[in-house]
Amino acid sequence: MKSIIERYNKSKEEHHQLANPTSEVKFWQKEAATLRQQLQNLQENHRQLMGEELSGLNVKELQNLENQLEMSLKGVRSRKDQILIDEIQELNRKGNIIHHENVELYKKSKAFCTFPQVYGTREINGGNRNSLLASSLSFGEDLHVPVHLQLRQPQQQNYETPARATKLG
Repeated sequence: MKSIIERYNKSKEEHHQLANPTSEVKFWQKEAATLRQQLQNLQENHRQLMGEELSGLNVKELQNLENQLEMSLKGVRSRKDQILIDEIQELNRKGNIIHHENVELYKKSKAFCTFPQVYGTREINGGNRNSLLASSLSFGEDLHVPVHLQLRQPQQQNYETPARATKLG
Protein backbone atom coordinates (compact mmCIF):
# COMPACT_ATOMS: atom_id res chain seq x y z
CA MET A 1 0.00 0.00 0.00
CA LYS A 2 2.85 2.33 0.89
CA SER A 3 4.50 1.73 -2.49
CA ILE A 4 1.24 2.56 -4.29
CA ILE A 5 0.97 5.88 -2.46
CA GLU A 6 4.60 6.66 -3.24
CA ARG A 7 4.04 5.87 -6.91
CA TYR A 8 0.94 8.07 -6.94
CA ASN A 9 2.80 11.02 -5.42
CA LYS A 10 5.72 10.46 -7.78
CA SER A 11 3.49 10.33 -10.84
CA LYS A 12 1.62 13.43 -9.65
CA GLU A 13 4.91 15.36 -9.45
CA GLU A 14 6.06 14.02 -12.82
CA HIS A 15 2.71 14.83 -14.39
CA HIS A 16 3.33 18.50 -13.71
CA GLN A 17 6.77 18.13 -15.23
CA LEU A 18 5.45 16.42 -18.36
CA ALA A 19 5.22 19.45 -20.54
CA ASN A 20 6.86 18.02 -23.63
CA PRO A 21 6.27 14.66 -25.38
CA THR A 22 9.86 13.37 -24.99
CA SER A 23 9.70 13.52 -21.19
CA GLU A 24 6.32 11.76 -21.29
CA VAL A 25 7.77 8.93 -23.40
CA LYS A 26 10.66 8.56 -20.94
CA PHE A 27 8.19 8.46 -18.03
CA TRP A 28 6.16 5.65 -19.62
CA GLN A 29 9.30 3.73 -20.56
CA LYS A 30 10.46 3.94 -16.96
CA GLU A 31 6.99 2.87 -15.72
CA ALA A 32 7.00 -0.10 -18.14
CA ALA A 33 10.47 -1.16 -16.94
CA THR A 34 9.30 -0.99 -13.31
CA LEU A 35 6.24 -3.11 -14.09
CA ARG A 36 8.39 -5.66 -15.97
CA GLN A 37 10.69 -5.95 -12.97
CA GLN A 38 7.73 -6.45 -10.62
CA LEU A 39 6.34 -9.13 -12.93
CA GLN A 40 9.70 -10.94 -12.99
CA ASN A 41 9.90 -10.79 -9.18
CA LEU A 42 6.36 -12.20 -8.85
CA GLN A 43 7.10 -14.99 -11.34
CA GLU A 44 10.29 -15.90 -9.50
CA ASN A 45 8.46 -15.89 -6.17
CA HIS A 46 5.74 -18.09 -7.65
CA ARG A 47 8.27 -20.58 -9.02
CA GLN A 48 9.97 -20.74 -5.61
CA LEU A 49 6.63 -21.35 -3.90
CA MET A 50 6.05 -24.18 -6.35
CA GLY A 51 9.45 -25.68 -5.38
CA GLU A 52 11.31 -24.66 -8.53
CA GLU A 53 14.55 -22.67 -8.83
CA LEU A 54 15.56 -23.06 -5.20
CA SER A 55 19.28 -23.52 -5.87
CA GLY A 56 20.08 -19.81 -5.47
CA LEU A 57 18.54 -19.55 -1.98
CA ASN A 58 20.49 -19.77 1.25
CA VAL A 59 19.30 -21.57 4.39
CA LYS A 60 17.57 -18.53 5.91
CA GLU A 61 15.67 -17.79 2.69
CA LEU A 62 14.63 -21.43 2.46
CA GLN A 63 13.39 -21.36 6.05
CA ASN A 64 11.40 -18.19 5.33
CA LEU A 65 9.91 -19.84 2.26
CA GLU A 66 9.04 -22.94 4.29
CA ASN A 67 7.39 -20.83 7.01
CA GLN A 68 5.39 -18.95 4.39
CA LEU A 69 4.20 -22.22 2.85
CA GLU A 70 3.28 -23.67 6.26
CA MET A 71 1.23 -20.58 7.14
CA SER A 72 -0.55 -20.78 3.79
CA LEU A 73 -1.22 -24.48 4.29
CA LYS A 74 -2.65 -23.84 7.77
CA GLY A 75 -5.02 -21.28 6.28
CA VAL A 76 -6.15 -23.71 3.59
CA ARG A 77 -6.68 -26.50 6.11
CA SER A 78 -8.64 -24.32 8.51
CA ARG A 79 -10.88 -23.12 5.67
CA LYS A 80 -11.43 -26.71 4.51
CA ASP A 81 -12.23 -27.83 8.07
CA GLN A 82 -14.72 -24.99 8.50
CA ILE A 83 -16.47 -25.89 5.24
CA LEU A 84 -16.69 -29.55 6.30
CA ILE A 85 -18.02 -28.61 9.75
CA ASP A 86 -20.67 -26.38 8.17
CA GLU A 87 -21.71 -29.15 5.77
CA ILE A 88 -21.93 -31.70 8.59
CA GLN A 89 -24.07 -29.35 10.68
CA GLU A 90 -26.39 -28.74 7.73
CA LEU A 91 -26.73 -32.47 7.05
CA ASN A 92 -27.45 -33.14 10.74
CA ARG A 93 -30.09 -30.41 10.72
CA LYS A 94 -31.73 -31.91 7.63
CA GLY A 95 -31.52 -35.38 9.18
CA ASN A 96 -33.28 -34.15 12.32
CA ILE A 97 -36.03 -32.54 10.24
CA ILE A 98 -36.55 -35.77 8.31
CA HIS A 99 -36.56 -37.79 11.55
CA HIS A 100 -39.25 -35.54 13.04
CA GLU A 101 -41.30 -35.80 9.85
CA ASN A 102 -40.99 -39.60 10.00
CA VAL A 103 -42.12 -39.63 13.63
CA GLU A 104 -45.14 -37.50 12.74
CA LEU A 105 -46.01 -39.78 9.81
CA TYR A 106 -45.65 -42.80 12.08
CA LYS A 107 -48.01 -41.24 14.61
CA LYS A 108 -50.52 -40.47 11.87
CA SER A 109 -50.29 -44.02 10.52
CA LYS A 110 -51.03 -45.41 13.98
CA ALA A 111 -54.23 -43.35 14.10
CA PHE A 112 -55.69 -45.20 11.10
CA CYS A 113 -56.53 -48.85 11.64
CA THR A 114 -58.16 -49.60 8.28
CA PHE A 115 -54.98 -50.11 6.29
CA PRO A 116 -54.83 -53.09 3.97
CA GLN A 117 -52.09 -55.51 4.81
CA VAL A 118 -48.77 -54.62 3.27
CA TYR A 119 -46.48 -57.40 2.22
CA GLY A 120 -42.91 -56.67 1.37
CA THR A 121 -39.46 -57.99 1.00
CA ARG A 122 -36.41 -56.54 2.63
CA GLU A 123 -32.89 -57.32 1.48
CA ILE A 124 -30.82 -58.65 4.35
CA ASN A 125 -27.09 -59.33 3.85
CA GLY A 126 -27.41 -59.70 0.12
CA GLY A 127 -30.34 -62.13 0.35
CA ASN A 128 -34.07 -61.57 0.45
CA ARG A 129 -36.29 -62.19 3.45
CA ASN A 130 -40.05 -62.08 3.14
CA SER A 131 -41.77 -60.29 5.94
CA LEU A 132 -45.20 -59.05 6.76
CA LEU A 133 -45.23 -55.35 7.41
CA ALA A 134 -48.55 -54.69 9.07
CA SER A 135 -49.68 -51.11 9.54
CA SER A 136 -46.71 -50.23 11.72
CA LEU A 137 -43.00 -49.86 11.07
CA SER A 138 -40.16 -50.70 13.39
CA PHE A 139 -37.64 -47.93 14.05
CA GLY A 140 -35.06 -50.47 15.18
CA GLU A 141 -34.47 -51.74 11.66
CA ASP A 142 -31.80 -50.45 9.35
CA LEU A 143 -33.39 -47.57 7.43
CA HIS A 144 -30.86 -47.78 4.61
CA VAL A 145 -31.99 -51.21 3.41
CA PRO A 146 -34.54 -50.86 0.57
CA VAL A 147 -38.04 -52.18 1.17
CA HIS A 148 -40.15 -53.37 -1.76
CA LEU A 149 -43.85 -53.13 -0.94
CA GLN A 150 -46.96 -54.53 -2.61
CA LEU A 151 -50.53 -53.74 -1.62
CA ARG A 152 -53.07 -56.59 -1.49
CA GLN A 153 -56.76 -56.48 -0.93
CA PRO A 154 -57.76 -57.68 2.54
CA GLN A 155 -58.73 -61.32 2.44
CA GLN A 156 -62.12 -62.30 3.75
CA GLN A 157 -61.73 -64.60 6.72
CA ASN A 158 -64.48 -67.16 7.29
CA TYR A 159 -64.57 -67.80 11.01
CA GLU A 160 -67.92 -69.67 11.03
CA THR A 161 -67.79 -73.29 12.12
CA PRO A 162 -69.41 -75.72 9.72
CA ALA A 163 -72.82 -76.99 10.83
CA ARG A 164 -71.89 -80.55 10.03
CA ALA A 165 -68.52 -82.06 10.56
CA THR A 166 -67.26 -84.53 8.05
CA LYS A 167 -67.01 -88.04 9.36
CA LEU A 168 -64.06 -90.17 8.55
CA GLY A 169 -64.81 -93.63 8.19
